[in-house]
Amino acid sequence: MNAPGRRAMTDNKASRQKPCHHCKSRPASAPAGTSTIHYEKFWLYRHCSSVQQSDRQAQKAGQLFSGLLAMNVVFLGCAFISSMIFNNVAITLADVWILLSILKVLCVCWIIYYLLGTRRQPHAVLYQDSHAGTVWVRGSVLLFGSFSILLNVFHIGYSAVLIQCKSRVEIVFPSIEILFICAQAFFLWHHSKDCIQVQHNFTRCGLMLTITTNLLLWLLAVTNDTIHMEIESQLRQVEQRLAGNETPSCTCQNTTICEVFQKGYILLYPFNTEFCLICCSMLYVMWKNVGRRITHHHVPHVKSKFKLQGVVFGPLLGTIAIIIGICVFMMYQIQATGSAPSHQVFVMYYSYYIVLLPLMSVGAVIGTIIHALEKKELDTVKNPTRSLDVVLLTGAALGQIGMSYFSIVAIVATKPRDLLYSLILSHSVLLIFQNITQNVFIIDGLHRQPSVAATEARHKGHAEQSSSSSEEESTKSSKQEHTQMSPSNEEEMKEEQNHEAHDQRRMSVLELGQEIRKVSLSYIHSYSHLNWKRRALREISFFLVLCNIILWIMPTFGAHPVFENGLERKFYGYSTWFTIVNFGLPLSVFYRMHSVGGLLEVYVTA
Repeated sequence: MNAPGRRAMTDNKASRQKPCHHCKSRPASAPAGTSTIHYEKFWLYRHCSSVQQSDRQAQKAGQLFSGLLAMNVVFLGCAFISSMIFNNVAITLADVWILLSILKVLCVCWIIYYLLGTRRQPHAVLYQDSHAGTVWVRGSVLLFGSFSILLNVFHIGYSAVLIQCKSRVEIVFPSIEILFICAQAFFLWHHSKDCIQVQHNFTRCGLMLTITTNLLLWLLAVTNDTIHMEIESQLRQVEQRLAGNETPSCTCQNTTICEVFQKGYILLYPFNTEFCLICCSMLYVMWKNVGRRITHHHVPHVKSKFKLQGVVFGPLLGTIAIIIGICVFMMYQIQATGSAPSHQVFVMYYSYYIVLLPLMSVGAVIGTIIHALEKKELDTVKNPTRSLDVVLLTGAALGQIGMSYFSIVAIVATKPRDLLYSLILSHSVLLIFQNITQNVFIIDGLHRQPSVAATEARHKGHAEQSSSSSEEESTKSSKQEHTQMSPSNEEEMKEEQNHEAHDQRRMSVLELGQEIRKVSLSYIHSYSHLNWKRRALREISFFLVLCNIILWIMPTFGAHPVFENGLERKFYGYSTWFTIVNFGLPLSVFYRMHSVGGLLEVYVTA
């Protein structure tokens, strides 16, 4: 049979085939010869629906198995840590360090195997989640990882100075942790977007093992954070608290070096807890993306970029809040490190919060109202990163909200008639309201479709067209002047060559002024052409970003008036209030840091 006959038969068969619902919904303007491949319409999926069911069942079974592995490892680690707290004779801190060192070595071995083995297999990474591993999240991993490495260096230095009464485990444990931090930071920086398609079960188990190791490290850091708060609040007891079960004869001969190591260790300690929590969130997204197939509907058409154009009042007010907050923080820290903080310092500290928190709450409420007024569709596409962001924002806010409610109960029950206690009560109530309003604003903004910047593209096109037309006119005029110039005017040409150097110097200054003017005009142009709703959302988002940064800095670097004011500690008791603060304060610090990432997402998509 000749080729035209075969082509006619295939055309007749194609005409007799019944089109699917995807082809029916295709626009009429599409060419007749084009065809779309629908993988779900293959004969294997049409006639053997059990293939899809078995695939889903295998995925659920793999997630269940890895989850059971993580649960057993967490329970084992919690049993060790609890035994160390309640019975430090049978289970010591060195035993917990040995267990965690074994887990970290296993995690490093799996990361190396993933980089050299799993990912290099054919068709290992066919898809990447564009929402996972944003730049600021990966940058925070590098930042906190660097500080955590420096923290372990201080730990090694302090143990090396007191080597005569320190065990070798106190040097080996931070050394292994440095290796673990480096491997994990490299892994998350380069491969946090991977949707691995091979070795599903082994990859899930490796990710879950790494998640549980970070959780146990965070739990150990939270339980040991009591030591460092006592160092800040009870002066001159550093050696006794850090020594643990050691005898008082274990003293440092060079007190200056030991004090540097101790202060550096205390200052950098919160970064280690933040690093563990960030790594857990990113690894969980990777665990959800194992075996995930991203279709063309999940791929964003327009990739939004962070631009600082179009905002004026948000950065201005936020910068003012940061400057005032740093001044308040420095005054508080100067008095807290020298002696017990005075009554006036507490009043100043809580007054700053009482002024800033209502502004943040009002901004979040206005932003939520603008979201309701906008006619933007909700983003209903399955997104593990966004789901995790919502869970983390809600869960981390519970730490600060819980501490605030404990403070409210203590103040109302004791009924103190003092300005400071009234400020603490107002601070607790405003903090609860601010957390709730900010969560609503961020979660609502994350579920909105990104704004299609058609107006910006149109204005940019007009600007480019006008610039190209002006360039064409200038070239035409220069050509005309060149053609009109006759060769007999040699003297004029020599004079012009003599003035060229002077003209070039003048043009360099003029070009610099034109560039500055062009940048300022483009900034004003972009600001004026933004929709008022988008402009307001960007102003509010950027203001809240800067406010959350200063509210993250103040408790992270040592300002803990929630313990040092003495009210809640007297009401609940020393150990009970320390336990509440140890679990609530790291979550509140993580909430501020995670809110910055969510607000940046809202700013970019506004």
